Order: sequence, then structure tokens, then C-alpha cells
Amino acid sequence: MGIFDIFREKESNDINELDIGVRKNYGDNVREFDLNIEKILENWENYHAIREIIANALDEQIITKTKDIEIKQSNDGWWHIVDYGRGLNYHHLTQNENEEKLSNDKLIGRFGVGLKDALATLYRHNVKVKIKSKYGTITLKTASKVGFEDIITLHAEITPTNDTYMVGTDFCLYGCTKEDIEKAKSLFLKFTEDTSLEKTKYGEVLDNSGINSSIYINGVKVAEETNFLFSYNITSLNAQIKKALNRERTNVGRTAYTGRIKDILKECCSDVVIEKLVDDLQEFGSGNRHDELSWSDVAMHASMKMSELKKDTTFVTADDLKYTPSLIDDMRRSGYNPVVVPDNLINKMEDYNTGADDGKTLTTAKQYVKEEQSRFVPNVINVSELTVDERNVYDKTDRILEFIGGKPSIVKEIQIVDKIYESEIFSETVGLWVPDEGRVLIKRKQLKELSKYAGTLLHECGHAISGAGDVSRDFEAELTDIIGVLASKILSM
Repeated sequence: MGIFDIFREKESNDINELDIGVRKNYGDNVREFDLNIEKILENWENYHAIREIIANALDEQIITKTKDIEIKQSNDGWWHIVDYGRGLNYHHLTQNENEEKLSNDKLIGRFGVGLKDALATLYRHNVKVKIKSKYGTITLKTASKVGFEDIITLHAEITPTNDTYMVGTDFCLYGCTKEDIEKAKSLFLKFTEDTSLEKTKYGEVLDNSGINSSIYINGVKVAEETNFLFSYNITSLNAQIKKALNRERTNVGRTAYTGRIKDILKECCSDVVIEKLVDDLQEFGSGNRHDELSWSDVAMHASMKMSELKKDTTFVTADDLKYTPSLIDDMRRSGYNPVVVPDNLINKMEDYNTGADDGKTLTTAKQYVKEEQSRFVPNVINVSELTVDERNVYDKTDRILEFIGGKPSIVKEIQIVDKIYESEIFSETVGLWVPDEGRVLIKRKQLKELSKYAGTLLHECGHAISGAGDVSRDFEAELTDIIGVLASKILSM
């Protein structure tokens, strides 16, 4: 049924007692105002309409900085939504977009047409309406459009007031239920029991007090989430949110507000929020993690805060647990608490560690090994302690180096060690060039075969000569030169 059909049907009913009373009291002073509603929101119920009235009242309170609005029922059964602002008049029924509200991101209302939507919905559901202010009393009726007797539309009927000193607006409703009122109030943060945990410049994090989480924009509920850790009130609107806010302000899609919720969480630093994020981060392995922690930048923020709060935290992957259990055991023996996080977060941490110049790194498995290695002092083996076979290989050191023109001048010592690093979980290190000390360290096991010892020795000399690390173009070029020299020496024999 269209809006015109609805109004035609209601026109056939007798004029209600309220209309009769108004005409008796004021006669020719009664004026009619065509609301000119072209399209009605037919899926709206009474509580949707009441929501709009409450929203307007709250906005007026914010604009005028007046006392809190009141929502109450009088003894005669009428419900009253009262604000103490400037007072509503018929000019407010003409607006399609309210410039005052559009320019103020702290307000709930955006479109200005919400009041007319509300009035049409209430009339359709047989709820009587009186809007009282110092400018007069507004009620509703149906009437023909001027010049078009066959077109029936909803009109506002405006009568003078006896109280020209009245402050604010009293929006009176008769015929709605307490359930309608309470359902409408539940859509506003102001009337809920949601506790604010932390406020940021983008909005606030709210304790999730129900089964689902609520998403508010400037205190009005626009969506629900089934797997969010917190509820949120977004108070700084970006272009995406402004574009997504529809006329009905319901079921706003997640893509519209995800960015702002990330902004809110990345600004949080309170213990209560960070601890909840950290606890949830540790649920990755159990599968009970909430959706916010699946966002890598939020998970990264939580990880960094976790490292600050709990210095004994290390971050590992499921593969670390599976393939390097000895590393995990070593962490625990050292007093660390390994926390399992997804691979993509570990990669983000490794990138962060690479660029960290303040020493504030996140302890991933690789970072843990690196730090353990930096603390380890290798035990140098005296040549006299080598076996006969090991000594035979070691004594060929000078002859091997002759292939590249002798020992590089930068190399001061070539030493044999039992271990190069305490922990070699990820890959075994058989040789190491220590530039600060001018030493080449070679693991003792390499002396079992001449080819392995020679290869390791020349490899580390390549590092010494090039001054470059593994997997670098400079080192590869130097290694290529060494191979070329060796090949030419062998061919000339």
C-alpha cells in the first residue's frame, strides 16, 4: 500500500477528537501545512519514528547546551519527549537537509527529513501526535493538496499557543506502548548500560554488555556485530561513514566503520583495553579470537603494548610449535611466555624489528635466537686438541688460501670452535666472519672433510674481502671471483 492509499483510507474515518477540539478552540486561527511526503518508509515501526524524535531532542540539547532531555508518561497516558532548546516550529517541517546539522559532526541527525518520516510512520500506526512549543501546537491530519483535490497527503495542523514563554519542545504521543519507547531508547548509547572503557579523538571503546556488540555513531546505534570484542561509539566521522549513513541509519555495513574502529583501537593505551586485546590475541590457537584481532594493524598495536606490559612475551607461529619444539622449550626455560600468533603478524613484526632503531624490538622466534646468539661467546679449540685426522685437514689452511692469493690482510685469525651460536634452531651455522675482531670462526665438524673445511674457509674469506653479508650482490660477486680463481689455478696445474 502506497502513502497516498494509506492517507485516503484514513481520510474516510471520522476526524479524531483532537482535531475537533482544536477547531472548536481556535476556529480560523488553525493553519494547515502540507508535509508533501513523497515516499514513506513502510518498513518502519513505531520505535523507528520515536528514535527520530529522541534524536532530534538530543541534537537540540547539544546545539543549545541545555539540560538533559526527558522521556516520561503522564497520568493521562500520553508519552512526552521533552527538550529545553529553542522550540520547534513549522519551518522545521520544510527542511530536506539541515545545514546546521550537516556542518556539525557531533550531532546524530543528518538529513532533516527524519522528523517527517517519523510523523508519517506514527500517523500510519494510529499514534496521535501533538508537538508543543512557544510557537504553537502541531497535530496531524490528512487533506487534499491545494489545487489537486484528488490527491490526499499528510498535513500538519498548526494552532497558536497560550504559553508564549514555554522553553523547548514537548513532543507528545498517544497510542504507542512502553515497549515502543524502550526499544527506541535502546538505540541510544545515552540510555544503555554500556560502560565507556576509553575515549580517543576518534571515538570510544565500550564494554560489551550484551550478546552482540553495538556500533554507535555519535551515540545512535547503526549496527550490531556478533564477534566483536568491544562495542564502539564513533564520534569523528570520516568521508566513508558520512557516505554510508543512510536515511534510516540502520544496518550500516561493516566496511563503512572498520577504518574508524581501527583508528580508535590504535589510539588506546589504557590498561583495561590493552589487557583485553592482549588476552584475546592469545586466543589465536584456540580459534576463539574476536574479529578485531584479525586486523593486522590492531593485532600489531596489541602486540607492542603486550611487550611493554609483559616483558617476558615472545611471539611464535603454529609452525614454530610444530617444527621447533626445542626452541619453545628453551624459551620457557629462560622464563619467556610464547604466544602463538598468525604468520602474517609475525612477518609484520619482523619488518618492524628490521627498522627499529630504538632497540624496542618485538621478541619473535627469530629475534629470540638472534639475541641469544649475540650473548653467546664461542669456545675456541686449541689446535693441539685436534685429532690427527682433524689436524691433517687444518694444516692445509695456508695451501687453500694460496688459491686466492694468500690469507686476506683483514683476517687476523682463523679459529676452530665447538659452537658458533648457542641456539641453532633455524639453520646450523658452520662458519662466521667477525669483522669487529678480524676473526674467521669455523665449526670443528667441518674438519671431518677437506672439501667442507675448504669451502667454509673460502666462503668466510669472501665475506671478509667483500665486507658484505650473505645474500648480497657484493658477496655473490666476490664468491664468483674466488670460484674463478680456483678454477684457473686447478686448470693450470
